[in-house]
Amino acid sequence: MASLLQCPTSPFPSSFSSNNPRSPFLRFHFPLRHAVEIACYMGLELGKIKIKRFADGEIYVQLQESVRGCDVFLVQPTCPPANENLMELLIMIDACRRASAKNITAVIPYFGYARADRKTQGRESIAAKLVANLITEAGANRVLACDLHSGQSMGYFDIPVDHVYGQPVILDYLASKTICSDDLVVVSPDVGGVARARAFAKKLSDAPLAIVDKRRHGHNVAEVMNLIGDVKGKVAVMVDDMIDTAGTITKGAALLHQEGAREVYACTTHAVFSPPAIERLSSGLFQEVIITNTIPVSEQNYFPQLTVLSVANLLGETIWRVHDDCSVSSIFQ
Repeated sequence: MASLLQCPTSPFPSSFSSNNPRSPFLRFHFPLRHAVEIACYMGLELGKIKIKRFADGEIYVQLQESVRGCDVFLVQPTCPPANENLMELLIMIDACRRASAKNITAVIPYFGYARADRKTQGRESIAAKLVANLITEAGANRVLACDLHSGQSMGYFDIPVDHVYGQPVILDYLASKTICSDDLVVVSPDVGGVARARAFAKKLSDAPLAIVDKRRHGHNVAEVMNLIGDVKGKVAVMVDDMIDTAGTITKGAALLHQEGAREVYACTTHAVFSPPAIERLSSGLFQEVIITNTIPVSEQNYFPQLTVLSVANLLGETIWRVHDDCSVSSIFQ
């Protein structure tokens, strides 16, 4: 169960104070330290909400304070257990709608089912569109998502979508590593991630780009075939939106070492970490595995090469801008 905390005095002007009737009512489903970070950045008290399970597993939600006429931001990653978290989000949205909230924004740091965004074979479902419909029909007025698997998923929603990126957080951290720009090469682990890697490389001192060509024979099964680009003697930074079983990125790292890369870094926003991801990532192929906390990482999944960066300030700033009708895209320019 998530913790609901009272945070220190707001660092924002009085118009943004927690006593302002227009201030957002917030529901956080992050571990304790993350809830503290986001709430303290915004200078707000977290909303009071009661969530429990009946004996048969059904979810019960009751708001413990009035949200009539308020802007409500429900922060809930639909990470594993995906179905439980998704259903909890839908019921929270419904509770806020029936409590006469003015606007309801579903803040989804990790949007589950995003990989099922198109039909690649006959008789497949497009679950990303289905989930978008569920969130819309539940009563959400807006969605704020972080690093969607593909930009086309925004079009599945019939309500406004604010798409934020974890790249600035990772780029700031890499800048602190003081790696010579001449030694850097940004690597896309597959052809589908070239646009993401190119944008990352442009912001990383316009570093050169390399691409791992691989062919997938089934879900969560990847085979590296070839490398496009030069990585010999360089520090390779592999960029992806998520790491699930880590099959793609570890095979790509092995290929980079074979091609003469001096060091390999893995950078990703969403750490799903399905088995055997931890075993693969801690095998010594990576100098460092850099992730963000859009998905809570359990203690048993920590390993020496892992670095977890917080997106609390990024999400907090975005929420304020949405609430105050300010530009969100200017954060990333």
